[in-house]
Amino acid sequence: MTAEDRAQLRDRDRRRAPGGAAVQEQLSRSECLGLLASVQIGRFVYTRQALPAIEPVGFAISNNNIVILADTSGQIATAARGDVVAFAADALDSTAMSRWSVTVIGRCRPVCEPEEIRRLRRLPLIAGTQRSYDNFICIGIEIVHGRRLQPGGNAALTRAALTSTPARSASPSASGAV
Repeated sequence: MTAEDRAQLRDRDRRRAPGGAAVQEQLSRSECLGLLASVQIGRFVYTRQALPAIEPVGFAISNNNIVILADTSGQIATAARGDVVAFAADALDSTAMSRWSVTVIGRCRPVCEPEEIRRLRRLPLIAGTQRSYDNFICIGIEIVHGRRLQPGGNAALTRAALTSTPARSASPSASGAV
């Protein structure tokens, strides 16, 4: 546990909202990465023709990278040329009435080395395309930001339960909001 994690745990109870109002909590890097690892679908955020674009993608985490598959002729593959991109994932736990959201910012690169491709083939990825299984794209996990929104005043919602239990619905929100 990092010093940042300990400080957030120490300060967590001070941020509880009075009267049962919803509480927004900032998450540590390790909490964010743990939550990302609990879902399989996220959103790839990049620039297309000088405008922002967002695409839903299957992903996995490997060696401090978000790893996705892309069609070699598609727009996502075009972004994998060293651009700075964002990646977002979130989930809603309707039982606990809580929601989390994590955003990662980093450089995007295509994977070209045969050994790295062989290693990435073993990841549990949901492919966005059937045409090219070996077109892996990595997003370096450089900047990580996460938050959790949960009901206030509910002692039954513990941090351990929220981070260790997979969310009931892991699909990205329809609006694409982070």
